[in-house]
Amino acid sequence: MIETNFWLFLAAACLIAAVPGPGIFYVAARTLSEGRASGFASTAGTALGGLVHVVAGSLGISAIILASAELFAVVKFIGALYLVWLGIKTFRSAGRALSLESEPVGDRRAFRDGVLVEALNPKTAAFFLAFIPQFLDPAGSSPTLQFIVLGAISVILNTLADVVVVLMATATRTQLIGRPHLMRRLTQGSGVFITGLGLSLALARRPVQT
Repeated sequence: MIETNFWLFLAAACLIAAVPGPGIFYVAARTLSEGRASGFASTAGTALGGLVHVVAGSLGISAIILASAELFAVVKFIGALYLVWLGIKTFRSAGRALSLESEPVGDRRAFRDGVLVEALNPKTAAFFLAFIPQFLDPAGSSPTLQFIVLGAISVILNTLADVVVVLMATATRTQLIGRPHLMRRLTQGSGVFITGLGLSLALARRPVQT
């Protein structure tokens, strides 16, 4: 890989990771509603889901999905329905007793949810396929390996940004944990927000193929 391309990629990837996006908002919402452990579990899950897109993109699977209106719609609506279901579930759980730490079972569920939410988001696939190829060296020995390496770096940077968000959301939650009424409203707001992310995904359009 050309060294100049790599440093340009790294600078661009850092800027993109720092800009709040759906992934950051999702992790923040889960942290605020369920606690730090759940936030970190969600972060690990979205990271693994991102790696799924990296591998799929390197193998051309993502390109096939984006090229097919039917496949894109199927993946999009499955992901959207899953987010809406999570949002409604979070909203309805607002009446339960809240604690600073989530139970281990909840953390495993948060990890699973994070994987599915990210892996079923075709917008993430579109991002990787549009962003990474700009920095590949066509004359390199293995463009596929280049794609995987750059994709993994991008996922790591995004995950680091998510970790910072989890810590910030945890501090906010700790300050409010002794105020049940506000915590209930905060959890309900998180549920509404996650549902909104699902509706936003449902309205996403397939990228125009050039």
